[in-house]
Amino acid sequence: MPYIKQSRRRELNYIVNDMLCADLQPHGDLNYILYAYCKRCIAPGYTGYKNYLGELTEAAAEIRRRLLAPYEDEKIRENGDIS
Repeated sequence: MPYIKQSRRRELNYIVNDMLCADLQPHGDLNYILYAYCKRCIAPGYTGYKNYLGELTEAAAEIRRRLLAPYEDEKIRENGDIS
């Protein structure tokens, strides 16, 4: 994940806070927002769509690496590993 400067994070956190205030649901609402952003803001064509999908893929990889993997490790410690 590209680690952006703190000043830019503060700017973007306003958007995240607005999403929270709007009671954004990850079960459809987020999909719609990401699709609508792509449709309106990404230059049509292979390269634009490919790069946007790459951003989404890398965001998923970061969630897996930073959030899901530690959770799985914790559950292994609690319940034992699969043998």
